[in-house]
Amino acid sequence: MSDDPLFEAFELNGTTLDNRVGLAPMTRTSATDEGHATERMARYYASFARGGFSFLVTEGTHPDTTHSQGYDNQPGLATDEQAAAWEQVVDAVHDEGSAIVAQLMHAGAQAQGNRYGYDSVAPSAYQPPGEQSELYGGSGPFPEADELDADGLDEVREAFVAAAERAVDAGFDGIEVHAANGYLLHEFVDPTVNDRDDEYGGSPENRARFPAEVTEAIDEATPAEFVVGVRASQGAVVDEERVWPDGEATAEALFTALADAGADYVHVTGGDATAPEVPDTDRTLAELAVEYAGDDAAVIANGSLGDPENARAALADGADLITLGTGALANHDWPTRVAAGEELDDLDPSVVFAPDASLSDPEVPAPSDD
Repeated sequence: MSDDPLFEAFELNGTTLDNRVGLAPMTRTSATDEGHATERMARYYASFARGGFSFLVTEGTHPDTTHSQGYDNQPGLATDEQAAAWEQVVDAVHDEGSAIVAQLMHAGAQAQGNRYGYDSVAPSAYQPPGEQSELYGGSGPFPEADELDADGLDEVREAFVAAAERAVDAGFDGIEVHAANGYLLHEFVDPTVNDRDDEYGGSPENRARFPAEVTEAIDEATPAEFVVGVRASQGAVVDEERVWPDGEATAEALFTALADAGADYVHVTGGDATAPEVPDTDRTLAELAVEYAGDDAAVIANGSLGDPENARAALADGADLITLGTGALANHDWPTRVAAGEELDDLDPSVVFAPDASLSDPEVPAPSDD
């Protein structure tokens, strides 16, 4: 299927990808209590690489030992010991011929499980709506997060950089800065959360400033061919229908700032990557990313792309790469099946995310006898 755009090679800042299909980051809770990746996680991630995904983005990984952890049993890159535990995962994926990127996630106000004993933080004092998710070990209302001051901003930025440096040491091909889904860096972008009156609040350009500063600091601290990407969205975990009230103005400010900061890719996600979702526009979030960042950064589209025709449509609309979540969970070998013209399976909800977000036995291949 050499004429299928899904299976064209792509060069991402020195990393050659065999096709345009990657694994989306998905929150799981299968690390140890200390935030260490496990051998089961290595087998889980390697199965997607074996199934033909050219690159994998890990679940959100907390970057510091203070405020950033979002869930119990969430893996970290906050300590050298946590980074060392990831090496088995990285090696297993590389042995199957795929690239792997560590997503760095500061939970911000949506934190609901922090073993380090610190309160949650946000751009402004903020209490997320709704209830914490029992699927991820939480219960009851979210507490109100404390506003970050100037020293706190410096600490967050430095923690992201230190975690990225540990990712380099662990052998990852890159990192993805999580600025989506209502977590801390997304909270800066979102005017419904960010109520600051300094240089990090108010205008779309000011709200994009801190995520761009974090991205630039990581880019400057890591090797030239280490991939630095950023994930962006309008919706949040606590409000999937949320949109940017000023629509394209935020998209333009954010994607321009991230490209100028040195991002190698922008990874946009929403309910449907092929549908217009940004207020007052008839374009998708990915199309806006292509317009405002595409000359300097690759664009990855995510959202309801498990149907191969939808995935091809996202590429036709200008995205360089696509990622799959639900489609990948249902078919760890999605690229191999699609390339061979084979039928795809639907997701069995009794196997995945039941009763919680830890890895279930059917998701993890048995250990190899080799």
